[in-house]
Amino acid sequence: MIFGKHINKYYIKYFLFFFFGLVALLAVNWFQLEIPRICGEILDGIADEAVGNPDSLFNNPSGIQRLMIELAGIAAIMFIGRFMWRYCIFGVAVRIESDIRYDMFSHSLQLSNAYYKHHKTGALMALFTNDLQVIRQAFGSGTVMAIDALFLGGFALFKMFRLNWILTCFSIIPMILIAIVTGIVGKILKEKFRERQEAYEALSDFSQENFSGIAVVKAFVKEVHEIRHFDKINEENRVKNINYVKYSTLLNVFLTAIISFIIALLFGGGSYFVIHGFMGETFTVGEMWEFIGYFDSVVWPFMAIAQLINMRSQAKASLARVEEFLDEKIDIIDTDVKDIEEISGKIEFRNLNFCYPDGSNQVLSNISFTIPNGKMVGIIGKTGCGKTTIVDLLLRTYNLDDQQIFIDDKDIMHIPFRKVRESIGYVPQDNFLFSDTISNNIAFAYESLDEESIVSAAKLADVHQNIVEFQDKYDTILGERGVTLSGGQKQRVSIARAIVKNPPILIFDDSVSAVDTKTEENILSNLRSLREGKTTIMIAHRISTVKNLDMIVVLDEGSVVGIGSHEELLKTCAIYKEMVHLQSLEAEINGGDA
Repeated sequence: MIFGKHINKYYIKYFLFFFFGLVALLAVNWFQLEIPRICGEILDGIADEAVGNPDSLFNNPSGIQRLMIELAGIAAIMFIGRFMWRYCIFGVAVRIESDIRYDMFSHSLQLSNAYYKHHKTGALMALFTNDLQVIRQAFGSGTVMAIDALFLGGFALFKMFRLNWILTCFSIIPMILIAIVTGIVGKILKEKFRERQEAYEALSDFSQENFSGIAVVKAFVKEVHEIRHFDKINEENRVKNINYVKYSTLLNVFLTAIISFIIALLFGGGSYFVIHGFMGETFTVGEMWEFIGYFDSVVWPFMAIAQLINMRSQAKASLARVEEFLDEKIDIIDTDVKDIEEISGKIEFRNLNFCYPDGSNQVLSNISFTIPNGKMVGIIGKTGCGKTTIVDLLLRTYNLDDQQIFIDDKDIMHIPFRKVRESIGYVPQDNFLFSDTISNNIAFAYESLDEESIVSAAKLADVHQNIVEFQDKYDTILGERGVTLSGGQKQRVSIARAIVKNPPILIFDDSVSAVDTKTEENILSNLRSLREGKTTIMIAHRISTVKNLDMIVVLDEGSVVGIGSHEELLKTCAIYKEMVHLQSLEAEINGGDA
């Protein structure tokens, strides 16, 4: 059993499971200690029969019958009790693991992009798998071990003390040594387990990156290099695991040696008392056997103490990591917001300045321009000039100061961020697609969507013909991150996903860079007819993407250096004119159009 601010609530939530499980476990603990007593009576009966005692148990059929009925009853109680406590305690452990995983996943969806820039996927997966598994074991096996150590051990010691307090004292003295050693080793185990988990994180993260980037590894013929790197990380993981197992094994060996020594001591002392008597009274063979049976029941609690310390050390380390994740601050929250019924699409940037939370350099400086409702606007500039940052701020993935971005003349920081995101369709640069059917990827914004709408969106994105060429058409299952499709196909499926949402504001972040000029023209033509009266923002590097839009904004080093139509910018913006000239030369060299 472990406790923490994020898990204590589950003891209340699943109180009845814990209660009935503990009652069943205590019943089993109590009744199983009746077995040594019954076996002792039978053994004494055999001894009496051997010496011809007329009061022997075997001369009293009703006595034998009574013991057999008792044994049968105890067996039935233990069978039902063990089923009950395993169902309740182990079952609730799985439920708690599921609840914590749900809380973690829900929390992960609320964390900002800044968090994921500093935490690798492999490390997060270790939290959701290994660490939660350890916590589940602490709730399940850990609870059983704690109860057995406390109650089964306590009941057995009580019965042992009543039979022979001298032998019981000889049994208790080594327990003090066990408690001291296990306490010291437990602290070492906790640290070793933490190191083992960190090594597993590194191994998991390296493997995940290589699986995702296998095409790049093969393209650059880096298989041998990656194998060597993996071997190094794998060896580190092996060493950390062995170091942990060494201390765990040493603890178990120590406990086994102590327990073996105590059993030998009890046989010797018990035999002495059988021969010479105990405190002036006889100490029968049956009583010695009963005593050994009680001690045998104490052995598991002894072992459980060591395993419990071991398990608690692991669980506390895992819980600390899980709680650190759950305590991670949620940056993007609504403060002093006023809900609005509908967003039409007017966007205004008013003296916008921004730098990322982990950086000191200003990414955007004094950005000011207005996108009228229903216009198609292009944002163009060199790599790193701040185009994508503007999109991130429009989507409220970062916080910013008040009075800098307005949607429909309302400060974006005072509009519920979910309302903002629901009103925006977004086609990102990386065109992330899920390992699902093409149909479900296009309909991602909806719980369910009719096939006609999906096909229509695919046609507008000029990807329908490619999809129907697949054997399963729209039911084709995509590989991880959409690896089944080419770069251009992934872009167009992403565009279809945004188009089918048909939001008031639609943003394309360099989303047609992987398609040819003709396909680009088809998509832009379809968008112009589809998006009439709705705001569309096209972020691009190619002049061909933006030259026919209503307005073009030119960025350079985080600042606006030009605003206007294609013709106006050719006359007023030197940077834009240079970009047009360079891309025209490139097109001539490649035999195409600018």
